[in-house]
Amino acid sequence: MKRTILSLLALCLLGQTFAQSTSLKRLPSVGFGFFLKDFVTPQSIGATSLNKTWKDKTYAKQSDLLPGASVSYFQGITSHLDFMGQLGGTFAKYSYKNKVTSTKEGFLTDLDAHLNLKLFTDKALINPYLTAGIGGSMYNLNYLMAYAPVGGGIQINVGKGSFLYLQTTYRYHVGGAAAENLNYSIGYASPIVEPKKPKAIATPPPPPVVEKDTDGDGIVDSKDKCPRVAGIAKYDGCPVPDTDKDGINDENDKCPTVAGLAKYNGCPVPDTDGDGINDEEDKCPTVMGLARYMGCPIPDTDGDGVNDEEDKCPTVPGVKSNAGCPEIQTKINELAKSIYFGLGSVIISAKSTKPLDEVAAIMKKYPATKLSIEGHTDNVGSAVINKKLSQKRADAIKTYFFKKGIAVTRLDAIGYGSEKPVADNKTEAGRSKNRRVELKATYQ
Repeated sequence: MKRTILSLLALCLLGQTFAQSTSLKRLPSVGFGFFLKDFVTPQSIGATSLNKTWKDKTYAKQSDLLPGASVSYFQGITSHLDFMGQLGGTFAKYSYKNKVTSTKEGFLTDLDAHLNLKLFTDKALINPYLTAGIGGSMYNLNYLMAYAPVGGGIQINVGKGSFLYLQTTYRYHVGGAAAENLNYSIGYASPIVEPKKPKAIATPPPPPVVEKDTDGDGIVDSKDKCPRVAGIAKYDGCPVPDTDKDGINDENDKCPTVAGLAKYNGCPVPDTDGDGINDEEDKCPTVMGLARYMGCPIPDTDGDGVNDEEDKCPTVPGVKSNAGCPEIQTKINELAKSIYFGLGSVIISAKSTKPLDEVAAIMKKYPATKLSIEGHTDNVGSAVINKKLSQKRADAIKTYFFKKGIAVTRLDAIGYGSEKPVADNKTEAGRSKNRRVELKATYQ
C-alpha cells in the first residue's frame, strides 16, 4: 500500500515537471538546517493506528525527539518543481525494523533526493510545497537502509533568491532494516550562482516618425489645435484670434471684444461727447447734441438763451419769460390806453391814430407776433347792444391794422361787452375804466 502511494505521488510530480514553464526556475542553491527526528510516533502508529496514537497520547514527547543538522542542495527543474538533495546526521539509538534495537548510541547518516512541487513560483513571499523522493540511511557505518521520504513544507522568500524553509517528512521503509520516522526540519538556502542576464539583441533603431503638418505652419498636427488652418505657436497653431470678428486680430485690436474699424485700431467710431452720435456723423463732436441737428445742440439763432425750438421769436433776441420774444406787451398795454371812440360810436378818435400806428410798427418789427383785440364796455344800457358795440369797435381796430399792412391772420377781434369789468360800474370813474380796448400780444 505504501509503495502504491509513493508511485502515484511520483507520477504526479513527473506530470507536473513536463507541464510547467521553465522561465522562473530556481537557481542552484545551498542550504543549511536543523531537524528533529521522531521514531516514537511512527512506531505507535504502526503498532496501533493514527487515531489511537492521538487519543492515547502515545506520540513522541519533546524528550523523544533527536536533534540533528543537515546540508541541502536545491536546483530548479521548472518554475514550480525543484530538485532537492539533503545530507543529515544525528546521534541516536537506532530501532531497526525487524531487528534487535541498538543499545548503544551511534551516528545516523541520511542521504536523500526529493522533488518539491511548489504551489507558486519563487516570486511569492510564502510558497507551500509537497515533497517526495528516495533516500538511504547508514548507522555507525555498518548498515545501509533505504526509505522514501514524503511530506510537505513552506518556503519563505527573503529576497535575491534566498529563502527559509520549514519541512516535515514521513520516511517510509523501502528496504533493509530502515525504521520509519518523522523528520521536522528548518533551514536557510541561498543561490550559489548569479542569475544569467539575457543577451541584449541589437536591433536597429526604428525609423524616425515624421509627424504630419497639414496646414504647413511648422506645428505638427498632434500639437496643432487648428491643424487645417495655418497659425502660430503662441496660439497652439491657430491664427491670431479676432474675438469681435471685425477683421482686425486681437493683437492689433485696441477693442478686441467690440467690432470696430482699422482707422480706429479696431475700436468703433468714437463718440467723444457721449450723445450717441459717432464723431464721423457729429458736426459738434465735443458738445452733446441731437441727431436731428447732426449731433449739435438745439440752435439759438438770436442768441437770447432760448433755443430755437422753444423760441417763438428765434431771429429776434427776447426773454425766456416771453418764450424768447421781446417784452413788448408792456409797451402795447400803454399804447392801448390811448385808444378812444366817440360816445356810443364805432369811429376811432383822431387822437388814437398815433398810438395805433406805434402798435402797427411793433407788429411789423416782430412778425411772429399775433395780436388779440378785445373790446369792453360798462354796464349802462342793454347788454346785447353793449356786446355788439364792443365787437364793432374791436373790428374797427382790426381793420385799421390791416390797412397798415398787418396780415389779417395775425389779428383776432372779439367783443366782450360788459362781461369783464376791471372796476366798479357804480361810479363814473369805474365805468370810465371799463370802457376800454385791450391789445394782447401772443407769439406763434
